[in-house]
Amino acid sequence: MGGYRLTDSSRVADIASARTRFGDRTAVLVETVLLRRRAAAKLGDPSGWLFTDDALQQCTAEPVARHRARRLAGRRVHDVTCSVGAELAALRHTAALVLGSDLDPVRLAMARNNVGGVDLCRADALVPVTRDTVVVADPARRSAGRRRFDPRDYTPALDLLLEAYRDRDLVVKCAPGIDFGRLGELGFHGEIELCSLGGSVREACLWSSGLATAGRRAILLDRGEEVTDTDPDECRVAPVGRWIVDPDGAVVRAGLVRQYGTRHGLWQLDPDIAYLSGDELPNGVRGFEVLAQIGFDVKLLRRELAARDAGAVEILVRGVDVDPDELRRRLKPRGAAQLSVVITRLGTGAHSHAVAFICRPSR
Repeated sequence: MGGYRLTDSSRVADIASARTRFGDRTAVLVETVLLRRRAAAKLGDPSGWLFTDDALQQCTAEPVARHRARRLAGRRVHDVTCSVGAELAALRHTAALVLGSDLDPVRLAMARNNVGGVDLCRADALVPVTRDTVVVADPARRSAGRRRFDPRDYTPALDLLLEAYRDRDLVVKCAPGIDFGRLGELGFHGEIELCSLGGSVREACLWSSGLATAGRRAILLDRGEEVTDTDPDECRVAPVGRWIVDPDGAVVRAGLVRQYGTRHGLWQLDPDIAYLSGDELPNGVRGFEVLAQIGFDVKLLRRELAARDAGAVEILVRGVDVDPDELRRRLKPRGAAQLSVVITRLGTGAHSHAVAFICRPSR
């Protein structure tokens, strides 16, 4: 089946041709090929792997799984929601012992194909079947294709997982948008780790107190950088410099903007806003070179952009109720230059005001 393109334009003809060769197995083979092609973006080389669509959506991206496996190097690890084996594939290279279990017999059969040599068993994640192991869990956060935002609606529910392994070292993968303020109510006391890859925050990972080395951690896999709440945070507040930096989403979500700014010699524009500024741009970090600063006013901003021949305009907003898409339509940029507009609020109370920085992006 690998020789078939299976694109929108060729799919009907490809499937008709495949039926002459594979008969009743065609539908399964086509689905497998398409899932493997989608999986390449997450797993690198998924040739030979078997998936279901739901399982592939839940699979941890390979770089994220490798990072977690490095933190668990030398430990005995039991993945209690192993699904088709994405976490096991990384853990088997670092852990002293690896075991996987799942309730779904189909996914277990796929895991046996995908990660041969790893011991697997069918078991309920909420019923401990091992001792003296670090438990890794990745609860399902979708139902009928829709996201579940309440951790009590995960499968298995987060509060039940925490209760089942309350005296064990436990690692739980969660949605990055989980309400951190509720975790204590659910029984979690440990480290919250936010992980970003490819410019987006992929997950929040909960590390129980026996595994925690910080309270909050941001992992920037693209840069090989991590920031924690144990890092220095002497980040001053000052007017804008040459550059504005919008920190990685994992840094912002983890509440580590001050630590990140201190590390890179940057300062905050406002103590309550995540934008940072500096006269030098950290290596490898995308920034916005400030050309002008104005009070935020749509008509004034339109004139300023037109005077700079702006065409493609990227709009970033923090602390101000502005819809970037709607604002772009109102600005009607028609020029040739590519510019960015950073809109934010500065000051508090009676001194609070919205400003717009007209910038040139570094890349």
